Amino acid sequence: MSGAASGGSGKCWNMEINVKETLRYLGYKGREADAAVMELVEACWAELETAAAVRSVYREYPLSVEGDFIDAWVFQTVSRDLAKNLRGCGRILLLAVSLGTGVDQLLKRYSRLQMSKAVVLQAASAAYLEDCCDGINASLKAEYGQKGLYLRPRFSPGYGDFSLECQRGILQSLEAGKRVGITLTDSLLMAPSKSVTAVIGLSRTPLNCAAEGCGECRKTDCAFRLE
Repeated sequence: MSGAASGGSGKCWNMEINVKETLRYLGYKGREADAAVMELVEACWAELETAAAVRSVYREYPLSVEGDFIDAWVFQTVSRDLAKNLRGCGRILLLAVSLGTGVDQLLKRYSRLQMSKAVVLQAASAAYLEDCCDGINASLKAEYGQKGLYLRPRFSPGYGDFSLECQRGILQSLEAGKRVGITLTDSLLMAPSKSVTAVIGLSRTPLNCAAEGCGECRKTDCAFRLE
């Protein structure tokens, strides 16, 4: 099953939450930002929403998990963390989301003109991308819930011990270059840079799936880890 790519710019899902997340990416953990920083954050969000053209695509594939070995049809890997996430699932969703080249151009421009704004834009675009993924995830949850299927938390290459090498199979299977404009460099970096791929397990059994993102990653010393 394939989900059609979506495109276009638009307002972020929840500005209040995204400002808070932007400040977290900037290192404001447990402390308030001053008025000048808040003004810069709001200005960055205004430009970011104009520049972003969010596009996404997803497809469904069969899945087999044996111990820590995962066969997701378009990629095979050994990952204890991902296997734990997917155990009990018989199928999997592969997802790719991008904010588009306009955001990269915006970041490049301010990296030359105003580095302080470029830093805030980096944080804001990371928060925006995560928020878009949350919104898409909610739509998928509703869609598959009607079929009696439950979604596991999305899990991206690079989380825990899930190898970045799996990006190749994921992007190729999704035809991500043609559908959402995402390409992969030889060093496994995605372009546009504000893009993400993820796998989402599908199960007939509801589980406590509150842990995702930071909750699924064992890198506890990460500076951006959620509390």
